[in-house]
Amino acid sequence: QVQLVESGGGLVQAGGSLRLSCAASGRTFSSYFLGWFRQAPGKEREFVAAISWRGGNTYYADSVKGRFTISRDNAKNTVYLQMNSLKPEDTAVYYCAAAALLGRLLDRAYYSAIDYWGKGTLVTVSS
Repeated sequence: QVQLVESGGGLVQAGGSLRLSCAASGRTFSSYFLGWFRQAPGKEREFVAAISWRGGNTYYADSVKGRFTISRDNAKNTVYLQMNSLKPEDTAVYYCAAAALLGRLLDRAYYSAIDYWGKGTLVTVSS
């Protein structure tokens, strides 16, 4: 059974940092694009960051550029999201996702075609 399991969420003060991890099991994801999404209460799920299967290309939402960094370790089947300079508006449940095609991560119209989702980890940023 394929699983994506996120960890590293928690409560942090504004300006602080957290690193999220997403460990994949059940298959190898070295040929998949991996991404992070978030969903705040009462809002739609939104794209945060994505990384190509070799890690050479990364993509970010404008709201997190310069503050968040996505990376991956294919040997460990794990993707990371380093979050710095956190703001209260970053408060959300963060989900990792895997997709065979990059467009499924970047275009909201294709979110339903994303191959795998994790169950999420809560990040709360206090002001």
